[in-house]
Amino acid sequence: MNSPIEKGVQQGVRQYLNFINGEFVAARSGKTFENRSPVDGRPIGTVAEAGAPEVDAAVAAARAAMVGPWGTMDIAKRSELLYAVADEINRRFDDFLQAEVADTGKPVSLASHLDIPRGAANFKIFADVVKNVPTESFQMATPDGKGALNYAIRIPKGVVGVICPWNLPLLLMTWKVGPALACGNAVIVKPSEETPATATLLGGVMNKVGIPQGVYNVIHGFGPGSAGELLTRHDGVDALTFTGETATGAAIMKAAADGIRDVSFELGGKNAGVVFADCDFDAAIDGIGRAVFANCGQVCLGTERVYVERPIFDKFVAALKTRAEGLKPGRPEDKATGLGPLISKEHQQKVLSYYQLAVKEGAKVITGGGVPKMTGDLANGAWIEPTIWTGLAETSRTMKEEIFGPCCHVTPFDTEDEVIRMANDTKYGLATTIWTTNLSRAHRVSAAIRVGITWVNSWFLRDLRTPFGGSKQSGIGREGGVHSLEFYTELRNVCVKL
Repeated sequence: MNSPIEKGVQQGVRQYLNFINGEFVAARSGKTFENRSPVDGRPIGTVAEAGAPEVDAAVAAARAAMVGPWGTMDIAKRSELLYAVADEINRRFDDFLQAEVADTGKPVSLASHLDIPRGAANFKIFADVVKNVPTESFQMATPDGKGALNYAIRIPKGVVGVICPWNLPLLLMTWKVGPALACGNAVIVKPSEETPATATLLGGVMNKVGIPQGVYNVIHGFGPGSAGELLTRHDGVDALTFTGETATGAAIMKAAADGIRDVSFELGGKNAGVVFADCDFDAAIDGIGRAVFANCGQVCLGTERVYVERPIFDKFVAALKTRAEGLKPGRPEDKATGLGPLISKEHQQKVLSYYQLAVKEGAKVITGGGVPKMTGDLANGAWIEPTIWTGLAETSRTMKEEIFGPCCHVTPFDTEDEVIRMANDTKYGLATTIWTTNLSRAHRVSAAIRVGITWVNSWFLRDLRTPFGGSKQSGIGREGGVHSLEFYTELRNVCVKL
């Protein structure tokens, strides 16, 4: 039987219900909120806002699943089911693509090669990882000379609350749900109120392939005073994982302190890109252009501070300007569209306020700085111009605060030590991208910039087996490969007297 969202897509009016214990359910209170397209501002559906009864029911269902068939299922069977989840997402690729694009407004060309395939792949990646990760064992001497054997086992952590962002809704949600389920946990997902669709669609997939009831649950709503806060404060939730802004992460961490529950966070960033004069110039322009403007700048790993060695500074700024001005905003399905809208009118106003602040702080606007002129229904969308500045002081707010839009400031530098100092002069430490053909320099600078992930002559290139996460105020913990398993399982020691 089709879910309400699936019926809604067919009828052109979407209804997003909570997914609890294998069923799509409305809120007992009857409360709903509107979901609007960022492309043209039109309503695209209504979302059932979960309250305390729905959160309680989701937690109860998840806890029951942990002592039911899911809790006793062997790794091989779990892995087989997760492969089936990935295959079903891919079988329904167009449904997920349509839902993701409707919620975010991002170009189909981007979502079709990034969001949906990577979102599906996360289930297979971690289904494989969990089958191939060893634990430790030790033999020890004992006074009677017979000895003892110690060995470690991995136990699921239990019920995991997964709080997801709106910029890459399916990809970043399954990046957490995939390893959580592979390790044998049950999850309660709270997607962003801006992007409820693909998390809801995934409920139907779980039922289709035979994931037991209560293993995967979705509750819709907001943060404070709504589903998000109710989930983070619930004493039936054993661990919390979150991707989003640092202030929200701090609030979740305070809630998690009650009960001493584990947290895993990927938080904000003010990432630096470093371009040396000996770089492959065209590759650097392409890489920095993607790092600044991809997904309309709404990428936590994106670059808002660009440092360019002085001999190529003017040439680089001119080339990046050409790149920005070549990005055509438009409807997601138009193959010529190079830039989608921001996620909402509210976020548009936030980004615009920084555009205005930059000018007030003395920036020279190289290109952009406002809202593009759109025609027809598109005039109601959350559009923004790709923007480049120069001339700001390193101490300015524009250089210190995360904007999360398609913009960057370009600063010249003269020495390696100088650019390392400027790159590190931030409370964040998520990512950086370095462009140079000098191998020794690449290693030196990579080690010196205090971030969780450094790309050399690339950007957004990910091997999912490697550690991923932020330093300083950009996060807690690491995800990817065995590092995800370290969060989603608890290591226990068994000591056997021989």
